[in-house]
Amino acid sequence: VFPRMLRAMMLEGVLGRAIERGVVQVGVHDLRDYSGDRHRTVDDAPYGGGPGMVLKSEPFFRAAEAIRLQHGEPEAIVLLSPQGRSFCQAEADRLSRMRHVALLCGRYEGIDERVRDQLVTDEISVGDYVVSGGELPAAVVVDAVSRFVPGVVGDLRSVQEDSFVRGLLDHPHYTRPATVSGRTVPEVLLSGNHGEIGHWRKREAVKRTLQRRPDLLEHAMLDEEERAILRELQDGTRGL
Repeated sequence: VFPRMLRAMMLEGVLGRAIERGVVQVGVHDLRDYSGDRHRTVDDAPYGGGPGMVLKSEPFFRAAEAIRLQHGEPEAIVLLSPQGRSFCQAEADRLSRMRHVALLCGRYEGIDERVRDQLVTDEISVGDYVVSGGELPAAVVVDAVSRFVPGVVGDLRSVQEDSFVRGLLDHPHYTRPATVSGRTVPEVLLSGNHGEIGHWRKREAVKRTLQRRPDLLEHAMLDEEERAILRELQDGTRGL
């Protein structure tokens, strides 16, 4: 319903450059273009009464058909909704392997249930909270999914080392100057010893995950060194 909210994000940053180079294609469709009446109506009062308005089914069905005719059948039609399953890094990776994904943005009190029943293949939530519409969640999904597309991020290691890729939060990062307000960069990062730096980063990532998101460790993909670090940290915690 508010396409300019999405179009703005496509002009900047990593995603904007990827679109400009043709690495990914993102189309924004104004639901009002598919309303079918001169007033461009896309919502109506809910049957049974109650507050707010509900997005009508017909504009969604017309938009989906137009997309099929222009670009072929989407491999997934995703509704952004607080009732969907939680969006995560693995889900972003899954969607990135599809050639064509359509995202449906709700508004107001929600959408006519027949859209969900007859059109939607996936329902995704970006968190246990409510925002005014699906445009911002869609922007989050587009950005997260695009990062997995080869050529979008300049250095593939940036994606491979992101938080959540293997179930670990990322390690701390530092840059110049070496001292800020009396706080200095950890000495190991200035040593030039890449083996020690690698071990420090693994240890910090495991420690940060254990402290902040221990639930992730149950399914994290850890190597032998990381498992040893985790056992050491857990033993130290139990000894306190």
